[in-house]
Amino acid sequence: MAERKQPKHARAADTGPETEPITEVAKLPREDTAPALVTRPDGTREKPGFLEELFAPVAGFGVSFGTMFRKIYTEEYPEKPRPTAARFHGRHQLNRHPDGLEKCVGCELCAWACPADAIYVEGADNTDEARFSPGERYGRVYQINYLRCIFCGMCIEACPTRALTMTNEYELADEERAPLIYEKHQLLAPLREGQLPPPFPMAEGASERDYYRGTVTAPTRAQRDYVFARDKAAQRAAEAEREHDNEEVTR
Repeated sequence: MAERKQPKHARAADTGPETEPITEVAKLPREDTAPALVTRPDGTREKPGFLEELFAPVAGFGVSFGTMFRKIYTEEYPEKPRPTAARFHGRHQLNRHPDGLEKCVGCELCAWACPADAIYVEGADNTDEARFSPGERYGRVYQINYLRCIFCGMCIEACPTRALTMTNEYELADEERAPLIYEKHQLLAPLREGQLPPPFPMAEGASERDYYRGTVTAPTRAQRDYVFARDKAAQRAAEAEREHDNEEVTR
């Protein structure tokens, strides 16, 4: 069998001198570390004293030790709740016009602006027999899910009629999930003195623009008469129905 020849460069490498292993590691020059200096109140810097170096490791606990002997301030909540700021973001409220009509027009802009998808609105058309707000529409269904709400206030900024605002009420905790979904009757502002419960017609000669400009400041005599007649008719209908039920029971 013929012997296999090696390349010339391989034979040259074999005949070369053997390399010795590296036994020493290059060392970087060691820098002399100067002691840390302390800045004095007058601006001078000098080496700390013996006591300062001794207590330096525990100096960070000075704040902790200082508060151990102070009087603890306890908030008497809920007996004495702490007052909130004037612009605190709390529970929402659906406001009314001075005569009692609702400011919400059911435009659903608050629901579109909510980043947490916590608001649900269904609008409906106003009629001459049942008018709840000035203009064409009103919020028939209004829900806010406080399990999702982050109280950012973007819904307040999106409302074109200032119908939705935020109160200072923050006690919204509950043991169940369902009570934290607030309905319209829970969010609607209570009737103040002089306001009438809708539905009832708008003030005579007033338009939707007049309501938003603040021209309407109180319910008119015609509105009061309409609400009085409406309540009387409802009362008579309820009494008639009650009498009819009693007659059927006696039979």
